[in-house]
Amino acid sequence: MLRSVSPLRVLDDRDLSEARALLAREPVLNVMVASRIETSGLDPWRLGAEVWGWFAGSRLESLCYAGANFVPVSATPEAVRGFAERARRQGRRCSSIVGDAWTVAALWELLEPAWGSAREVRPRQPVLVASEPPASVEPDPGVRLVRPDELDLLLPAAISMFTEEVGVSPTTGDGGELYRARVAELIAHGRSYARIEDGRVIFKAEIGSVTTHACQVQGVWVDPELRGQGLGVQGMAAVLHLALRDIAPVVSLYVNDFNLAAREVYRQVGFTEAGTFMSVLF
Repeated sequence: MLRSVSPLRVLDDRDLSEARALLAREPVLNVMVASRIETSGLDPWRLGAEVWGWFAGSRLESLCYAGANFVPVSATPEAVRGFAERARRQGRRCSSIVGDAWTVAALWELLEPAWGSAREVRPRQPVLVASEPPASVEPDPGVRLVRPDELDLLLPAAISMFTEEVGVSPTTGDGGELYRARVAELIAHGRSYARIEDGRVIFKAEIGSVTTHACQVQGVWVDPELRGQGLGVQGMAAVLHLALRDIAPVVSLYVNDFNLAAREVYRQVGFTEAGTFMSVLF
């Protein structure tokens, strides 16, 4: 008696070309997953995550990055059900689910009964893109790449940003060693920008994900004592100029819909909406 073949399996490096082609259909929306696969391939040990593929016959139709973040990509309704079933059996191993709003909402509806309540659900996070420097905003000339010897100077600002944005401190658990290593890695790769005056971080932002098609800004932060003075607008104008010149032809980010101040900053420097994400935080 023939056994039916499951349409879902864990991908490996033999699937790289198909996975890259799937991710390239939406290069801006998929930049986070594409960046990690471009760097590490699909081997789970190197990647630090599994990538699940959903197949229609022999064709890769959808995939899901299953690591510290749980990220569905081009997931059909059937793939959503398949990913949810595997995730239920496996148990929650991620700190967040993030991706296309419809897909994440459908996944969470299936997973919540098994995984329990989330710490926070952010149902609407506009994905913004820009491919040209702002014409009407002067970039802050003080924003520059952070040097490796400035790690300890930048780290408190990075921790403050993370805690404010996510709601928990990145120092919880291991005392912040993993987060420190990540900040140091971004600095070493020339993807951390800041304006620093007299040993004080005034503004900062990082490029968290990079492919040949696009890059994604994260960690935008202005010293709380200096907010409302236009530093964020000029700082982001500088980051946009530098990232377009040195890193990728399109710059993206996603923002909470309720963060009206941040959305206004991004509007002023020329970002436009290209999609909507949803995040479930644990």
